[in-house]
Amino acid sequence: MSELAALIELEFFRHALAAAALASVLAGVVGTFVVLKRLVSISGGVAHAAFGGLGIAYWAGFEPRTGAVAVAALSAIGLGFLDGERARRQDAAIGVLWAVGMAVGLVFLHWTPGYAPDLMGYLFGDILTVRPADLAVAAAVDLGVLVLLGLVGRELVAVAFDEEAARLAGVPVRFYAIVLLLLVSLAVVVLLQLVGIVLVVALLTIPPLVAQRLARSLVGTMAAAVAVALVVTVGGLLLAFALDLPSGPVMVLFGALLLGLAQLVAPRAVRAAREPAAG
Repeated sequence: MSELAALIELEFFRHALAAAALASVLAGVVGTFVVLKRLVSISGGVAHAAFGGLGIAYWAGFEPRTGAVAVAALSAIGLGFLDGERARRQDAAIGVLWAVGMAVGLVFLHWTPGYAPDLMGYLFGDILTVRPADLAVAAAVDLGVLVLLGLVGRELVAVAFDEEAARLAGVPVRFYAIVLLLLVSLAVVVLLQLVGIVLVVALLTIPPLVAQRLARSLVGTMAAAVAVALVVTVGGLLLAFALDLPSGPVMVLFGALLLGLAQLVAPRAVRAAREPAAG
């Protein structure tokens, strides 16, 4: 306990905890849509495409995250027009984004004059370097996502569950599909600070997958996913300190462990809860 208290007294560690809490909201809420609508591969493609924008912005002397946001958003919009009957083209487009985004980012980082940046921070994240400005951006994105869900949550859920039924009900499916992809792109860019490009998909998928074993309703799943994401990020951060390991990979491995436990324990708990009711 004394070591934990000493850690909390450190400003950079408090920033890391705040970043974990803010990122958990995105991982839980947006991640639920990612799993529900099977956007996992798209999330990976957007993340790797964002690396290209990051490298271009770094080379041009701008804030790297600005380029990452711009390219991620453009990629999401482009992919939004390749759905339905063109699923194969979408899959191919994701593969192209995945490879080209990384290649472009690496080329522009190589062209950047002066000291070459540490790629490990971009690829695997470094939550301990979070700045107050990063926290402000994450808080703004969290707030924007929650407000958007309050305004058009029903439409987004309808599109995520069944596009054809939503189309018959008069919902502009393509528009809201693009909105969902834009939410994913924003979440990806914010989560890059925690776990990096390589592992960001895991943080968007593991908490919702665990939550699905614990809750039945969509709202319950989102709430549980946020809670699981908080356990994964904070628990992974503490484990990384204790084991002297990089925080991003430890978060993902800790999350994978929780997912494995949920797969084993949750079905038994559900059966145990149903047996008395049946009797």
